[in-house]
Amino acid sequence: MLRSKRPQILTGMALGALWGVLVTGLPQWLGLPYIPAPIALPGAFLAPGLVLALLIGRLAQRRFFDDAIIDGEAFPPGSAAETDQRVLANTIEQLVLALVLWPFAAVTLGGAVAIALGLSFAFMRLLFWAGYHLSPPLRGLGFAGTFYPTVIAGVWALAVWL
Repeated sequence: MLRSKRPQILTGMALGALWGVLVTGLPQWLGLPYIPAPIALPGAFLAPGLVLALLIGRLAQRRFFDDAIIDGEAFPPGSAAETDQRVLANTIEQLVLALVLWPFAAVTLGGAVAIALGLSFAFMRLLFWAGYHLSPPLRGLGFAGTFYPTVIAGVWALAVWL
């Protein structure tokens, strides 16, 4: 009898949404010093950029040491390399979303929020990556812990702006 993974993934998603509220709210609730958006944003994107570089490097390393894929062939279905490629694709999607929402959040809510979003993004992307290889619930938490903070910060910033 197959047991559904949905309840565990749903738990990860709920925790990710809670994480999003905390990541967006804590810098404001703690009264952290105001950091102007133009100063904060490069720092906010540093950690996510390093995770992206790590993913790209890992895929390049996999290609270099595997004659079957060294010339750019598709990764074998179900392989660890294909999993890493999926993580990379989703990370790029999440970064594009961050690129369009974080600047507005930084201007509206303060740069400390953007820096918190960046650090959170990097941590949760690593959890997503590990979870993709090890455990669907970790994958769900890693995905939601990246997605929800960005969306919550965007909606929160819009509400403050209006």
